[in-house]
Amino acid sequence: MTTDNFLPTLSDAVDPLYPQQLEVLRQQVLAEGGESATTQARFNYAWGLIKSSSIDDQRLGVKFLTDIYKETPGRRRECLYYLTIGCYKVNEYRMAKRYVDVLSSHEPNNKQVQQLKQMVEEKIEHESMKGILIGAGIVAGIATVTGIFFRSKRK
Repeated sequence: MTTDNFLPTLSDAVDPLYPQQLEVLRQQVLAEGGESATTQARFNYAWGLIKSSSIDDQRLGVKFLTDIYKETPGRRRECLYYLTIGCYKVNEYRMAKRYVDVLSSHEPNNKQVQQLKQMVEEKIEHESMKGILIGAGIVAGIATVTGIFFRSKRK
């Protein structure tokens, strides 16, 4: 695999860091001046936040990666990958799809990107099906109640 195609595996991308590891990344950013820290320090911290099991950390990681994406064109590829994972983890599936579609359009043959894209699309399909089933259940419930109401009026 060339370095152009290398992205972390999905398990590497989602396995959380130990709190001490995340704290080391945070301290590095603070030591470098917080928001004026190097792109690499901020990226590493954002990456750690995305991997966290805390949704608040994940949201903060998405915010930091969005900032890096806008500021540093050379890091966009990595940012898109982690933004996809971050949005997926915070249940923003449509946004995750946008990010992975952009990444996929630039790397249509990258198996890691295609695997991530499939994961996002399956989740969107699952959520859509769940919504349809819930909607159908509500309609069936209303129809049942209406039928019972009109049936009792006839008697």
